Amino acid sequence: MQPQRSHSASGHVYRVTRTKGRVWYAKYRLPDGMQVQRALGREWGGKGRPPEGYFTARTAQAALDAILVDARRGKYPSRATTAATFADASAEWLRYVEVDRQRKPSTVSEYKSVVSRHLDPAFGTLPLAQVTSERIDRWRADAIADGKLSRRTIQKVLTNLHSIFERARKVYGLQTNPVADVERPTPTYTADLDFYAPEEVHALARAASNEQDGGIYLTAAFTGLRRGELIALRWREIDFDASTIRVRASFTHGVLTTPKSGKVRSVPMVDEVAKVLARLSTRERFTGPDDLVFPGMTGEHLDGSALRRRYGQAQAAAGLRRLRFHDLRHVFGSLAISSASVVQVQHWMGHADSDTTHRYLHYKPRRDEAKLLADAFAVPSRREG
Repeated sequence: MQPQRSHSASGHVYRVTRTKGRVWYAKYRLPDGMQVQRALGREWGGKGRPPEGYFTARTAQAALDAILVDARRGKYPSRATTAATFADASAEWLRYVEVDRQRKPSTVSEYKSVVSRHLDPAFGTLPLAQVTSERIDRWRADAIADGKLSRRTIQKVLTNLHSIFERARKVYGLQTNPVADVERPTPTYTADLDFYAPEEVHALARAASNEQDGGIYLTAAFTGLRRGELIALRWREIDFDASTIRVRASFTHGVLTTPKSGKVRSVPMVDEVAKVLARLSTRERFTGPDDLVFPGMTGEHLDGSALRRRYGQAQAAAGLRRLRFHDLRHVFGSLAISSASVVQVQHWMGHADSDTTHRYLHYKPRRDEAKLLADAFAVPSRREG
């Protein structure tokens, strides 16, 4: 067996243009020959000493020099000495976000789905040191070429993968995060949404197994509330005088939490919804301020899975095409954008990102736009000689 060749620690700094500006990187070789590439921080273009996290050419070089001095002294073990596999790291990360960080059950469930469906099948059996930037980049390219995952989904997977390796750096002593240098695909939103017309929503409500379910379907379509927000809705949040519904909570995976955006919001209550809720408010039980608007048999939160099954049965009874319960939100978004601004619709629907709301602009009526341009395209009349 040939002895491992020893090298002198060396390297250089360079800049990379990213979406949010230019970033200084250091690329260096450790004494055992392993090459490392890491981000130092954003480029500083102002005057005076750069603030923390920002670098000029001189301070970036100084940071690299300090790294090389430590490397020559043996401070940085160049290769991961842990025997942990990626599956070990992903399991530790899931434990960390659920137990230590106390993330919402719905968020943890989404993370577990990403790990079990995408990450562990691709990298699970590999030692951590073998999950390199090149291997991750091949997975990214293959996923885009395959077309089974949207670019937004691929971006989410890579974001979770980055978090897994950040946790692995602390737990297993990894020196770098291989995801840092993997290019993220730009997500695209399609304007081709499928949703019911208002008359189809009313047909769905009429076909519901009971009046309460019909009220849930119509309220979902004409307010844009998510299923968990509807299940958590209480009478004290219905303001008939102000024609407003306040969204304060969400009930998902058996746990009462805040709405997905983490913020309380108010949604306009149109007449169709007000009439349905007014009828439900006259029932014999569960009409107090703290009672649920759409309760279970004994006043507890509805079973979301059972509601989804009944929704499918109502679709079949009404002769409607199969759409997800979540697609009822698109009815509200597509109709609201015709009379309100993107900012208003974004607030009403609880979108954290305005790009999500922009999908509905495709459904905004354009009848007046041609009139706006009429004068610009009109042929000037010739003056009489």
